[in-house]
Amino acid sequence: MEEKDFNIFKRLWIYQGERFPFFSYGLMVLTFAFSAMSYSKILRGNYDFSVLTLIIGAMTSFGYFFLLRIFDEFKDAEDDAKYRPYRAVPRGLVSFKELKWLAIIVMGTQCLLNFIFIPKMLWIWCLVIIYMFIMAKEFFVRDWLRKHPVAYLVSHMMVMPVIDFYTTGLDWNNNSIVMPKGLIIFLIVTFLNGVVIEIGRKIRAKEAEETGVETYSYLWGEKGATLTWLSILFITFIFANIACFFAGFGRTTFFFLIFFLSFCSIPAIQFLKDRQQKYAARIETMAGIWTLGMYLSLGGIPMIIHMIKGFFA
Repeated sequence: MEEKDFNIFKRLWIYQGERFPFFSYGLMVLTFAFSAMSYSKILRGNYDFSVLTLIIGAMTSFGYFFLLRIFDEFKDAEDDAKYRPYRAVPRGLVSFKELKWLAIIVMGTQCLLNFIFIPKMLWIWCLVIIYMFIMAKEFFVRDWLRKHPVAYLVSHMMVMPVIDFYTTGLDWNNNSIVMPKGLIIFLIVTFLNGVVIEIGRKIRAKEAEETGVETYSYLWGEKGATLTWLSILFITFIFANIACFFAGFGRTTFFFLIFFLSFCSIPAIQFLKDRQQKYAARIETMAGIWTLGMYLSLGGIPMIIHMIKGFFA
């Protein structure tokens, strides 16, 4: 029995395992939403926390990232069919028609949950969806963007702070409060983290490059791509410290970020010395660890510490 003959639920389960693992992404998005919401609360000195709002916000955010994956299937359809026939859609595991219906179900669920539980967030939900649709259309300048990789990178990574505008809004917008001062720095950190992940996952040793896949190591060279990644990592570190200043964090966070920056830089430095694929792969891993650690250090961990202190007070 071939994959395409499986029932829709089994095929979608295989699809998520290959293209969007629900469990790992679910934990990441929950951390993402909790930390963003927490940072906004910390900025305004309010630590009241609604678990229901967090759950609905995290589910909505999860839906956003899943939609990005679905939109990418359509956006990359031509290249996947030509160069990556082993992927889920080209090999017939799922069809574009099924993905369209899946996207409609996800958006409908998001809209309904926000309308029922956090109606004040509906306008931001719409804003994010509109940006994602425009991005899926490559901002109607696909050929130009494909010829300008930096513009392509910036325009597509802007979706990260756009989504974080929603997750931080779970605090300030949902409570009808003006966006807290300093939150724009957090959104800049979000954008930079997106760039760290995007460049980090597209650095490869020469022997690991694939035909038709424009990695940054292919476009800029192994050294150029790695140095760019390290530079963005350092810039993110600077803006993270500015975000810490606005939140009133002490020296402990600063020293932790220095240690964290040094730790996450190790595989990139190793790759510069020895161009082996194992080091390039570790750069991608460290990009994920950096992003997770950054969100937790700015919002999640300080909020958890405050909750624990409050429980024992």
